Amino acid sequence: MKITRNASAHWAGTGKDGKGTLSTASTVLNQTQYSFNTRFADGVGTNPEELIGAAHAGCFAMQLAFNIQGAGFAADSLDVQCVITLEDSGITSSKLTLTASVPGLDKAKFDELVDHAEHNCPISKLFNTSISVDAILA
Repeated sequence: MKITRNASAHWAGTGKDGKGTLSTASTVLNQTQYSFNTRFADGVGTNPEELIGAAHAGCFAMQLAFNIQGAGFAADSLDVQCVITLEDSGITSSKLTLTASVPGLDKAKFDELVDHAEHNCPISKLFNTSISVDAILA
């Protein structure tokens, strides 16, 4: 299956003093503000790393849900936090923290399914960086 998704960016001004907006075809982002301050300091709006973190957390959670379903279980909840680290002009890590509730699933199988999701969700495959997962099965 092939799918395509679309997003756009508009920027005006210099790198430090300029401002931009991000939009997606779904309109979830609709001229959402981003700037130097929202990326490198505190400001109102979003930034590329925050969006990458949301994409990685969401992709990982969905891949894991499919893995759990394939193993014959259903998750009550999968809560994933993602911290993206940008340093020296590159993404150096994506740190996922997972808290899961999956009735009947033992820890060994859970760890196997988490490992598969870590390495095989499409966003993980996109990264050329260190990816790690801290996973808790409640």
